[in-house]
Amino acid sequence: MLVLGIETSCDETAVGIVEDRLHLRADVVASQVDLHARFGGVVPEVAARAHLEAVLPTVDRALADAGVTLDDLDGIAVTRGPGLAGALLVGVAAAKGLALAGDVPLLGVNHLRAHLEVAQLEHGDLAGLGAPVVALIVSGGHTSIVALEADGTMRELGATLDDAAGEAFDKIARYLGLGFPGGPAIDRAARDGRPDAHAFPRPMLDEPGYDLSLSGLKTAVVRELDRLDAAGTPVHLPDVAASFQEAIVDVQVRRTLRAAADLDAPTVLLAGGVAANSRLRARFETACAAAGVRLVVPAPRLCTDNGAMVAASGANLLAAGDVADLALEVDPSLPLGPP
Repeated sequence: MLVLGIETSCDETAVGIVEDRLHLRADVVASQVDLHARFGGVVPEVAARAHLEAVLPTVDRALADAGVTLDDLDGIAVTRGPGLAGALLVGVAAAKGLALAGDVPLLGVNHLRAHLEVAQLEHGDLAGLGAPVVALIVSGGHTSIVALEADGTMRELGATLDDAAGEAFDKIARYLGLGFPGGPAIDRAARDGRPDAHAFPRPMLDEPGYDLSLSGLKTAVVRELDRLDAAGTPVHLPDVAASFQEAIVDVQVRRTLRAAADLDAPTVLLAGGVAANSRLRARFETACAAAGVRLVVPAPRLCTDNGAMVAASGANLLAAGDVADLALEVDPSLPLGPP
């Protein structure tokens, strides 16, 4: 069974091909990072136009990399949400055309669920990880702690009440003059800094439940920088980056591990673009080892938006007989759960 997946929810035009749900045959990404860097963030209209230009050439390259043709495919999967409306429309329109041309099923994928299910390409069927699996989905637009149950259903345990982690990274990186995207820039800068150089707050760290909040942390960083500037005190950017990053990581690790302990979960799954952050991965490794919990994290290239995750999630839908039709619509605010 071969499924091709198309991802255009934000600023990456990506196409992946997965065989028999667990084996990656192709994974191609046409990045728009340089296109949006001059604006300091993603411009939705610019992203949609770039997807229009890139989507079919990216499909062609993925087919070539996999050594297959459209006639060999058993399904076409596409992200239908959440994401930018215009960007999603480009991907869904392309997927409908390919499904119609190839006379194969169309599969509407939930972007958040796909971030979790991409792990099956490296770690096997997620059902084999035990239940429940507690997962942290952390990206530019989403930060959620969820439980993956034995029957495959997903239940949100907590979520950010304001800024997502990736959004906070972007905003502070921009304030520091580190460029876009902010997450990788802060990760690089932090390697030369001290994580204890600035005592930034850890919002909601010890409050009940599993929700998170990062806007107060972001504000605290800006105020500290303004205070130092007004006092004429030199600022060591790597120290600021490391201290800010450590505060975000502390909150995410502590809240996620609390959920895992409360649910007696045998496995923690880390997913989403910010899961590529080196400090976040290292801290989760240490915390999970101390707690006796298995940690599952996809390779960094599978954490950021990619077509492989859409193909993997689509393959699961196809195996379950959950097929869409050509009336499939995008949903920019699609919640976590079944598509």
